Amino acid sequence: MATDINSIRPWRAIERRKSRKIRVGALEVGGDAPILVQSMTNTPTSDAGATIDQIRRLEEAGADIVRVSCPDVESTQAFREIVRAAKVPLVADIHFHYKRGIEAAEAGAACLRINPGNIGSKDRVRDVVQAAKDHGCSIRIGVNGGSLERHLLEKYGEPCPEAMVESALDHARILEEHDFREYKISVKASDVFLTVAAYQGLAEATDAPLHLGVTEAGGMRIGSIKSAIGMGSLLWAGIGDTIRVSLSADPVEEVKAGFDILKSLNLRTRGVNIIACPSCARQGFDVISTVETLEQRLAHIAEPISLSIIGCVVNGPGEAAMTDLGFTGGGKDAGMMYVSGRPDHKLSNADMIEHIVEQVEAKAEAMRTAREKEAVAAE
Repeated sequence: MATDINSIRPWRAIERRKSRKIRVGALEVGGDAPILVQSMTNTPTSDAGATIDQIRRLEEAGADIVRVSCPDVESTQAFREIVRAAKVPLVADIHFHYKRGIEAAEAGAACLRINPGNIGSKDRVRDVVQAAKDHGCSIRIGVNGGSLERHLLEKYGEPCPEAMVESALDHARILEEHDFREYKISVKASDVFLTVAAYQGLAEATDAPLHLGVTEAGGMRIGSIKSAIGMGSLLWAGIGDTIRVSLSADPVEEVKAGFDILKSLNLRTRGVNIIACPSCARQGFDVISTVETLEQRLAHIAEPISLSIIGCVVNGPGEAAMTDLGFTGGGKDAGMMYVSGRPDHKLSNADMIEHIVEQVEAKAEAMRTAREKEAVAAE
């Protein structure tokens, strides 16, 4: 296996902000816990079957947490069945109707996503908080740049980082007045600059865990780019405990993009990390189509494996030396297969894809077996 680059290159290690820990179901959030990847269903929650099917796809993609909207009583009634079927903790998304929060907590939500300012009176907030306490729920305070309170807009004149931080801290104060500290906070906006500045200010003002996101980021291409810039800069600075890439796309793509962002920063290592050249006239095989095929064929692999696919020998050997497996073009209709950073055997271009898939799957199986043996030995 390739050497952990952080052990030999400390300038690539990220020092995370010291937040306090809370629990979302069985998972720890904050502190030294892994940064978790979240997505959200877009099926009608009242259709339990469709929602469960989508959650299953998100689980298979690696989602750690899934958020489910509960806008009406039909949704919270179905939510009980959905919770029983889910393998990951579910966050119930609650707006305006405080009774939906109580019903979702009773139905088994691991977390309630609320904005205490739009739940209603202090008594209603108290009742939701009490339901969270009674049923072991955490709470996410969700502040959005597009729905700030009127008094803050009048005070600041427009959505700005200061207004968003003040809103978040006001809501946190409400929860703490009810002796409740099992909460995390998000301060999302569709503008990358506003989002980053708000999170930077909030990170200095509280030790609560932070859920990152650039909200309403757009379609898959532009939304992924905006999210990578915004969340990537925050994560690089050590800020962030859970993340969601908000895309106008299949929610599974949000999970994939989330893990890609974390992998690029060496914060999570789920799945195959393909290092590939953009291709040029020197390529010894069709790099672009090869990488596209390998991404599809290896999408089911969860084990952290690095794979380099380089079209020629200019950078190929150097990249392959730093990956678990690699293929470098250069010969006539053939290239060199690297294993654990060393040249291992020649391989024809025609057999390349099938052979690489077999190699990756074999390594993944060996890693699973070793992990299972370690778990048995630890018991």
